Amino acid sequence: MRNMESSAAGGGGGDLSSSFPSSVVSEWNFAVSRRYQYLLDKSTPHVLRRWMAFAVIASIYVIRVFFLQGFYIVSYGLGIYILNLLIAFLSPQVDPEIEDLSDGPTLPTRGSEEFRPFVRRLPEFKFWYSITKAFCIAFVMTFFIVFDVPVFWPVLLFYWLMLFTLTMKKQILHMVKYKYVPFTCGKQRYTGKKVVSTDDASLSRD
Repeated sequence: MRNMESSAAGGGGGDLSSSFPSSVVSEWNFAVSRRYQYLLDKSTPHVLRRWMAFAVIASIYVIRVFFLQGFYIVSYGLGIYILNLLIAFLSPQVDPEIEDLSDGPTLPTRGSEEFRPFVRRLPEFKFWYSITKAFCIAFVMTFFIVFDVPVFWPVLLFYWLMLFTLTMKKQILHMVKYKYVPFTCGKQRYTGKKVVSTDDASLSRD
């Protein structure tokens, strides 16, 4: 009986010791993810710095691919993904072809009397985050020879340029048809009537 109790106690201790590393790893993972999210939240208002960092990352990737003279399939997939992100960035959150906007809020136009900010399908921060993460993933993929598929890159480049031209043409025609502009330069401010001081009033009387 004592042997059974001692073996049971030993088995319970083994379960606790095996669960201890997993709990430490989960806590460490939670702390890292929370710190990472905190840094992302802190970088949200710094638009220029974020895009400058993206330009550095993109330049590093382009230089590496140029010197390696390979990984064209990776670059082509990256280009298609960037094109999809760009279309979502330039598109309104509510497509006027699907939703009836006659009674609801309309898209901002240049001649509109009331200022309505353009609400994107893909916000600027998510656009930056997605495209930066895509370049980082593509950069890591260049270290694995399995992704270096031999292809004739001018054909891929020509096909991507043709796809980019047709897609952007369709998007511009959509903007013209529904009369919206995907860019707003700040918030418009409205000033009331100028208050005339007593000194100005006395001078005007004179």
